[in-house]
Amino acid sequence: MGGIGSLLRGALAHPLTRGADLDDPKTTALRREIIKSKPFLKKIYDEWYATLAHDLPAGEGRVLELGSGAGYLREFVPDVITSEVFTCAGIDVVLDGQRMALPDDSLRAIVMTDVFHHLPNVRLFFGEATRTVREGGVVAMIEPWVSRWSRLIYTKLHHEPFRPEAQQWEFPPSGPLSGANGALPYIVFERDRAIFEREFPQWRIEKVEPFMPLRYLLSGGVSMRSLAPGFSYGAIRAMESLTGGAGAMFAHIVVRKRRAGRDADKIGG
Repeated sequence: MGGIGSLLRGALAHPLTRGADLDDPKTTALRREIIKSKPFLKKIYDEWYATLAHDLPAGEGRVLELGSGAGYLREFVPDVITSEVFTCAGIDVVLDGQRMALPDDSLRAIVMTDVFHHLPNVRLFFGEATRTVREGGVVAMIEPWVSRWSRLIYTKLHHEPFRPEAQQWEFPPSGPLSGANGALPYIVFERDRAIFEREFPQWRIEKVEPFMPLRYLLSGGVSMRSLAPGFSYGAIRAMESLTGGAGAMFAHIVVRKRRAGRDADKIGG
């Protein structure tokens, strides 16, 4: 099956990124072009960004996006601070989420799309998030998820490492984008939830919603050709809604920083 998966990846590879170095900033710029040029995929990102914008709490503090290079969240959150781990077009600051040169309690939210699973040490990230996000603020993300279906797709057809069996949250750092464990969000917020809650009592896991078993696969993502035309998006989305999250390839996750003396308040409060 591994050989078949390699053949399929080769046959379906997007011509703009075929053989591209994942850690080259030029590849990130190409991915932004790909997202904008594929109607089905762009609808997915529009939906993701609208979801993250809805997660943002009101009140003081800026919104920081990690891994902004290939995206366009600013169209949904105009005052967002965009960042990337290397210099590239369209970002405000070069920043590592594990070491953030930002003032204490200066953020109302940190948001990310397909970034958390690239953090070699999520404990360092949450240490920094605890310092920089104000009480009542959130960390919100759209990330890969673990299901029987997604295990098959991510291990056979995807280029990134996907290791649900990993016992450690950390993985050896390599390139900024090539280093990853796609199963990390599931490991931290589902399998090892009790560990997270014990180590980071300042945070409450408010939402974990697995979703999207088919649409991203059919879109081809940023590395493969699209398998579905843009006009089919609504029908496929409606069909997915009948699955109730079964076979999910992604999850919408929101973690809120507790207020002193209170548990937490609702999103948007």
